[in-house]
Amino acid sequence: MKKFLYIIISLTLWTVAAQAQIFEAVTWKINLEDNGTVEKAIVFTATCEPGWHLYDMNLPEGGPVSTSFTFETVNGAELIGTPTASVEPISVYDEQFAMNLRWFGGTVSFRQAFKVTDANAFKIAGELEYMACNDETCTPPDRIEFDFGDAPAASQPVDIQPLTLATPPAAATGLTDNRVLWEPVIDEMKAYGDAVVSAADTSWIFILLAGFVGGLIALLTPCVWPMIPMTVSFFLKRTKDRKKAIRDALTYGVSIIVIYLVMGLLITGIFGASALNDLSTNAVFNILFCLLLVVFAISFFGAFEMVLPASWTNKLDEKADSTTGLLSIFFMAFTLVLVSFSCTGPIIGTLLVQAASMGSLFGPAIGMFGFALALAIPFSVFAIFPNMLQNMPKSGGWLNSVKVVLGFLELALALKFLSVADLAYGWRILDREVFLVLWIVIFALLGFYLIGKIKFSHDSDLKFVSVPRLFMAIVSFAFAIYMVPGLWGAPLKAISAFAPPLYTQDFNLYDDEVHAYSDDFESGMAYAKRMNKPVMIDFSGYGCVNCRKMENAVWTDPKVKQILENDYVLITLFVDDKTRLPETIEIEEYGKTRKLKTVGDKWSYLQRSKFGANAQPFYVLLDNEGKPLGPSYAYNEDVSKYIQFLQEGLKQYKK
Repeated sequence: MKKFLYIIISLTLWTVAAQAQIFEAVTWKINLEDNGTVEKAIVFTATCEPGWHLYDMNLPEGGPVSTSFTFETVNGAELIGTPTASVEPISVYDEQFAMNLRWFGGTVSFRQAFKVTDANAFKIAGELEYMACNDETCTPPDRIEFDFGDAPAASQPVDIQPLTLATPPAAATGLTDNRVLWEPVIDEMKAYGDAVVSAADTSWIFILLAGFVGGLIALLTPCVWPMIPMTVSFFLKRTKDRKKAIRDALTYGVSIIVIYLVMGLLITGIFGASALNDLSTNAVFNILFCLLLVVFAISFFGAFEMVLPASWTNKLDEKADSTTGLLSIFFMAFTLVLVSFSCTGPIIGTLLVQAASMGSLFGPAIGMFGFALALAIPFSVFAIFPNMLQNMPKSGGWLNSVKVVLGFLELALALKFLSVADLAYGWRILDREVFLVLWIVIFALLGFYLIGKIKFSHDSDLKFVSVPRLFMAIVSFAFAIYMVPGLWGAPLKAISAFAPPLYTQDFNLYDDEVHAYSDDFESGMAYAKRMNKPVMIDFSGYGCVNCRKMENAVWTDPKVKQILENDYVLITLFVDDKTRLPETIEIEEYGKTRKLKTVGDKWSYLQRSKFGANAQPFYVLLDNEGKPLGPSYAYNEDVSKYIQFLQEGLKQYKK
């Protein structure tokens, strides 16, 4: 067992360490296809990470950066037509850009045919440009050079792999006259506990804690609670030897953990970590999971009972009684897992969706370990101290009430998954105000149920309202009333992670704009030094949807607007700015020579080399020497957290 746990922990740490790099959303392979005739082809194959997409060619002006192929040198050959994609793109109307956008997910190939006219002089060279996004963020536009200079008798593959994060190089000659401002500050930001730069180092901890909290919630469900007396009865019959009783109880707890842990590994093994991550943002999956939660909610309301076939659990129970030793304890643990699944299923499903966002092979296993640990600890304690059962409340009407409350909460959670699908397809059937109306109704009805004004068929008579029910009803009613101002555009910080973004709302009270002082890093820094003010760098993009969400939902808050305009010098750097630099700048980055040709290239390199990040939006506070004043801030529409982020920077600057 110790060896097994050591392997799991070691593999988990290896996975986390492997994630400590700048993320590349798209991997390219470029091949020269030779079919033995004068007509050849260059094939550009892009593989997108799960949940990410690559934009199509020739998008309208004013939208995100299109995928494009520039052939700068064509000698001894003639191009035939233009590049063609291997699959049809997905087309979705985007509200932010007010246009139809086309993109590819998964793997797509672009094929450029050509005819060789002079094999001895043959040479084709150029570059491709692309931009990738997911539902929350975008990577800056990037360029990849290709060069086929020999006779095409043999294929010349160019394999473009993701860049591994190393210590960023110093600013290249010609890039800046002020090298101090460009010096990397990644270590300083990590020292502040930067959640963006160091996200991969801590994400597994949050998944573990989320699993543990989910396990604690599962203990209160009507399917798990009745297993407590069954567990105690089973272990009372085992033996009166105290040492052996403790050993068997611990074995029982470990068996529960192993079953759930193996379940998490099997789910990943069958579907793959990539597939799980893709499912977490997939519209069809989110709709199915929404429907699953609705079905569970209807069952909890008493319309029907969802139980596993009695023959399954009876056979396992018989096995647990008839067998001896470790096998009987394992069967008892397996009985617990099966019997409780109708209640723990929604919790486990939600947990797996969140764990999949890690993009790690062991994300679901880590989450399931936390879930099983929370479930196993109390059952092991009850097995060791069976007398504790006498002080536990018996099953009864209160469990039915717990079941109904869970039904209301599952209905509310189902809307979150439906919202993901609605945003992905652009249906606009669950805009922010519709979502809020439904949540207000759900939590108001929950409040009426708790005070006894609503009764379901399987509920016991409520002679009086207990104090706990009264306080829960007060919380439910207060939460419903809290959401009412959101119908007119209030930010509703407490549910910003659940509700659809503000841009889907028809009416917004916070309609104001904040304008940056400068769109140039060095001139903005020089102005801030003269004014003796700190700087906020806003790494943004014209094609960054979430940048617009932050500007519309967070910057319009009066307090945020006042701080940005009066206390900081705001510098917005667009990483997809297509303006050409006066001259191309060559830099050495991660062992490769890269060319910076546009203003956007320059700011994208600044973000990567100085701050170790490459996604937008990305906000960082600096002093007048270019040193950070605290951790960075990424996409999060919680206004209070953003205000705290700005105020902490001011305090640090004044020191």
